[in-house]
Amino acid sequence: MRFMMLVKANEDSEAGVLPSKEELAEMGQFNEELLKAGVMLAGEGLQASSKGARVKYSGDKRTVIDGPFTEAKELIAGYWLIQVRSKDEAVEWASRIPFKDGEVEIRQVFEASDFPAESFSPEQAAREQAMRDELQARAAHQ
Repeated sequence: MRFMMLVKANEDSEAGVLPSKEELAEMGQFNEELLKAGVMLAGEGLQASSKGARVKYSGDKRTVIDGPFTEAKELIAGYWLIQVRSKDEAVEWASRIPFKDGEVEIRQVFEASDFPAESFSPEQAAREQAMRDELQARAAHQ
């Protein structure tokens, strides 16, 4: 099972305040634990929403809205993608994140097996898996 651990933004992350040297060291140690345990698939911090954009869809119309966005608590400041056996294990890993303050949301990632066969054919599942395999191979060569 794959889960996203989504780090909620706050006023500091939206203001572009970078973590301290100590916080970066603690986060690096946590990331190393995830890697050694073989559960981390990806993880990154995100720039403030002032450097981002949103694309809004309405039928065939696309509207681009440049950041910053309001309600920092509803924005994402970073993430981890992990592969674990259960939601409980994902929660256990999230509880070990060395944050002094903040919030992390945990969401399970859909797998091909989550969709009914009539809406996700074996051919589509195979293409999806091939794309995942290619992405993983690319990441290994970077």
